Amino acid sequence: MRTDLKGKHLITTQDWSVQELESLFELAAELKQARKDGDATRVLDLKTLYMIFFDASTRTRNSFETGITQLGGHGIYLSPDKMQISHGEQAGDTAKVLSRYGEGIAIRHCAYGEGNAYLNAIAEHASVPVLNMQCDIYHPCQILADYLTIKEKFGETRGLKLGVAWTCAPDYLRPISVPQSLILMMPRFGIDVTLAYPPECKLMPQIEAKAKANAEAAGSKFEISHTFEDAFEDADVVIPKSWGPLLTTTDFEEGASIMRQYDTWVCDAERMALGKDHIIYMHPLPADRGREVTDEVIDGPQSVVFDEAENRLHVQKALMALTM
Repeated sequence: MRTDLKGKHLITTQDWSVQELESLFELAAELKQARKDGDATRVLDLKTLYMIFFDASTRTRNSFETGITQLGGHGIYLSPDKMQISHGEQAGDTAKVLSRYGEGIAIRHCAYGEGNAYLNAIAEHASVPVLNMQCDIYHPCQILADYLTIKEKFGETRGLKLGVAWTCAPDYLRPISVPQSLILMMPRFGIDVTLAYPPECKLMPQIEAKAKANAEAAGSKFEISHTFEDAFEDADVVIPKSWGPLLTTTDFEEGASIMRQYDTWVCDAERMALGKDHIIYMHPLPADRGREVTDEVIDGPQSVVFDEAENRLHVQKALMALTM
């Protein structure tokens, strides 16, 4: 199923066809098995990935840096304060220089209203693939790992119900990129998606409209509810995760006040019992224990969060191998 993806950017999964995404998942499974078997996969020998982090990271940095190493290449960690970005260097100039040195540029920039624009400015001028490690609109690599995990657990994905639910964690206003990427990609693979959030915590209307169009094209369902339990009812998979009411306000105090009104939106055993007997709990991590989810759920037999976290490594290795 391999397709020619060398040099292709990944800003959002919308830019890739289902066939191209299937090729990535196929390769990810092969690379995962090879690592389990102890087989070397140095397909990127001596190649370099530049990783620019505007925001802190645990899973993203370590999975990318470990992944490029296991593929025989080298990842270089960069932060804007240690680069000329902090002195005003234009995105186009950064892109052109790094393209002359290495074979890929990966960026994490989650500032609302800034991140995606910066990634696209880099991609416009880069002659190597630009990979989105999370921006303010999309988090494609997380959703690739989520899908691989679901596929491993269930095999056939068509007809599954996925509940994507907002949860209350008002310590900071988290990006909307994870739920937006989930609702965009999962319906393309035949998964029925129910998105539940308080009215003030809506997602970008153009993203919701595109998710609906994706579902219609694939013969799946996409529904929006303002009732928390609807995401769990008869679900095969749930991903309850907090995000800020950024389309309502970007002010922290105002946003946190809104979120605290919905402090009962917590994933617990009672809500999990609304799903099918085999329901699994997923979360991109870090989860705010006690506010997003109870320990009973995240540490219990229905939780696959660490399988999900591991799969970041495998899908990103496939992504790098195919594009670099």
